[in-house]
Amino acid sequence: MKRNEFGTCTRRVCLLGAAMALVLGVGAGTVQAADKFPSKTIDVVTHAGAGGGTDVTTRMMLMRARRALKTDMVVVSKKGGAGAVAMNYANKQPRDGYTIMTITPTHLLTIAQGKSVLKLDDLVGIARATDDPQILMVSAKSPFKTIDDMLAEGKKRPIKFGGTQVGGIDHITVYTFVKKAGLKLPVYVPYKGGGAIVTNLIGGDIEVGVLNLSEAESQINAGEIRALMVLAAKRMKPLPDVPTSIEKGIQATFSTVRGFVTLKGAPPEALTALEKGIVKAMNHKYYQGYLESSGLGPDSVVGSKDWNAQIQQLYTDGITTLKDLGMVK
Repeated sequence: MKRNEFGTCTRRVCLLGAAMALVLGVGAGTVQAADKFPSKTIDVVTHAGAGGGTDVTTRMMLMRARRALKTDMVVVSKKGGAGAVAMNYANKQPRDGYTIMTITPTHLLTIAQGKSVLKLDDLVGIARATDDPQILMVSAKSPFKTIDDMLAEGKKRPIKFGGTQVGGIDHITVYTFVKKAGLKLPVYVPYKGGGAIVTNLIGGDIEVGVLNLSEAESQINAGEIRALMVLAAKRMKPLPDVPTSIEKGIQATFSTVRGFVTLKGAPPEALTALEKGIVKAMNHKYYQGYLESSGLGPDSVVGSKDWNAQIQQLYTDGITTLKDLGMVK
């Protein structure tokens, strides 16, 4: 740098040097800000319509996750194909952590049947949001007053069950349950969602419905539907008198689990930030209150390690049953 006879820089040169330092400093700050995750909006892709269980769970998580992650997060609804449309959409986005998905076992079964461009290894679990047991329910007018009545009849003849789509989690649940309970293979009637199952159960078109508590709680409270068995190890707090499958010696436990994933390739720092922020959000009293109102406990929320292990187990169990049903080779 040019200096005068006193060994100091001239005014013009000093000003130029200061300006350059300021520009370089701003540039460095910009690079640092761009590298810090998150620095822009995060898209949360769902396969469910507004008001459904997956949609509500996602939006309840977002209530505090935006604050925890200090960025905006928006729901992107991509309905259709049992999760295939949502997965295909996510696959087209950059794998940078700014696109995450809310998934259920339906997504895993869709992958198992080769109906998605994604493979199991493409999914990277962030956190589980719900662990919502499946419940066997009947109309209040049903001759099955207890689960023992249904089990006795099911050993004599096929029972007509209702659930969601063929090859979906409800279908897997019914098939595995009757097999482990030693019942006749059932007649399975698929419906588009929980609302349709409830309507047809009350109407007498099916004998037993596979539902979550939130899908039929108002009808249970109104005396229109009766819960016979919770397919879990522990009884549910809102249904203290309803026995579990494990109590009855039937090793069949099934839940509608919902959780968040991103796709393989996202930077490690993004995965760490997402897990920390989303788990923190779901441990907040707002989300915990939502779980309690749905009959679920705080243990629904787990981090990436446990969630990834469950994803692997759900996929393995699902593909085994799909092979038994002849739906995959």
